[in-house]
Amino acid sequence: MVNAMTPQPQVLPDSESSALARSSAEELSRLLCQMPETERARVQLDGNDLVLPRQALALLRDLLVEMAQGNAVTIVPTHAELTTQEAANILNVSRPHLVKLLEEGVIPFSRTGTHRRIRYQDLMSYRAQRNQESKAALDELVSEAQDHDMGY
Repeated sequence: MVNAMTPQPQVLPDSESSALARSSAEELSRLLCQMPETERARVQLDGNDLVLPRQALALLRDLLVEMAQGNAVTIVPTHAELTTQEAANILNVSRPHLVKLLEEGVIPFSRTGTHRRIRYQDLMSYRAQRNQESKAALDELVSEAQDHDMGY
């Protein structure tokens, strides 16, 4: 059994896998929309029947969408604690920059001995806030460009 926190090699899907993921994601999305009240689904794998909860199907659809776009995917439990390197990788920033954010109190963290640990939920809250601020700044720039008739 693979633990969701055990680092797995990041392998990008090849074009055949991406195409299969795309068609599967589209079909799964269609089925989920057609049956919004369905709480579970029966899936057959090599002759064995599995029953999956709806949340797992939605997660599978999201995973397939990412694979269809050619992205490698890692699953992290929301309660997980990340190392500074793992958190920096998720934010796509350098580890020293992340440590600076931690020390400035921008992102909450705890210490395990001398090591800093960041809760995944806190990291995602920071990322959502950062994305929202970026969108607001971009909207403001677009508005100013339109006010000045800059052709945007």
